Amino acid sequence: MPDVETIRAFLDDRHVAFAAEVDGFARAELMPRPEPGDDAQARVEARAILEILGAGGWLAPVAARDLRSIALAREAIAAASPLADAVYALQALGATPILLAGHEAARARWVDAAVSGRAMGGFAMTEAESGSDVASMTTTARRDGAEWVLDGEKSFISNAGIADFYTVFAQTDPHAGSKGIACFVVPADAPGLAFAGAQVLSSPHPLGRIRLDGCRVPADACLAGAGDGFKLGLATLDLLRATVGAAACGMAARALEEALAHALDRRQFGEPLATFQLVREKLARMATELAASRLLVYRAAWVKDQGAERVTLESAMAKAYATEAAQRVIDEAVQILGGRGVLADHPVDRLYRSVRALRIYEGTTEIQRLVIAGQLLARAREGRESRAREAGDRT
Repeated sequence: MPDVETIRAFLDDRHVAFAAEVDGFARAELMPRPEPGDDAQARVEARAILEILGAGGWLAPVAARDLRSIALAREAIAAASPLADAVYALQALGATPILLAGHEAARARWVDAAVSGRAMGGFAMTEAESGSDVASMTTTARRDGAEWVLDGEKSFISNAGIADFYTVFAQTDPHAGSKGIACFVVPADAPGLAFAGAQVLSSPHPLGRIRLDGCRVPADACLAGAGDGFKLGLATLDLLRATVGAAACGMAARALEEALAHALDRRQFGEPLATFQLVREKLARMATELAASRLLVYRAAWVKDQGAERVTLESAMAKAYATEAAQRVIDEAVQILGGRGVLADHPVDRLYRSVRALRIYEGTTEIQRLVIAGQLLARAREGRESRAREAGDRT
């Protein structure tokens, strides 16, 4: 079960109960499932996991926009199955723009189906050449009577080829930069939308490219028009970014759990590994970094759940620190386990292959640090200007 005592100050009683429930589910239903052997199997498994998540009601916090419950769910699920966490994350990413836009028709068609596990979502923002520079996307959208026509290609799209709908970002004015970006909800069977091929990761994760070639959608498929689409995308990432940190905490917690068990059971030179000071030092550092990560993650989630419009600084800190710390914790777990830790069928090896992507998607660590610095400098300027005004008023 997630260590709720560390983060108890950020949780309501219902969250404590939910944490125990989702942990029990993840350990009983997800942890025993074997890792898919290849990309084709991962795509089948992802759909199966979605049905399980939907049937159990575990995606309900997405529709409720209950960020602390989403974080608790992702932490428990990621500890049991990184693939299941990816499925959970994409349901949130696909549905949240619809929820934030307040688009009732799209909500009725897609969000209810997404949280019940009947429809798989995709979030199509990234392109091969744009990456962190979202405003440089080249996918276009033009109005043609009662329809929008989309053209372009999206890359590194989770659930590409198996999603039932995609939240697609496109440029309405190639010269307007971010002010020209709009957002659309596009059914996977829309004319002109095609799966353009898989992009295979070292860990099971359905990833790929989608092509939009004269893809036609009705006018009401537009969730946010020119300029507002970019804001909607940033608001979605701002809302959910801390939950990436929660997933990182889950993976780190599982690695620490495996390392502790191994340190107690494994004997070298006639003694358990747990008696060696260097091993103890690693375990202490792992546990401390995990605790610090969880405090940052659930602080961000709590602030948002309290009604804050944006949690840009808190979420950036949570994601940057927790994902980097998880990489270190899991690497130390591999070191403690030695040869066992690099066997392909060991949970720690799966975590090692899975955690690396968390430091990249939904904003790289480097981008998060730029965001943090920007927020700090803006606040410092505001404080300086405020003090100057107060000094002027006194004179």
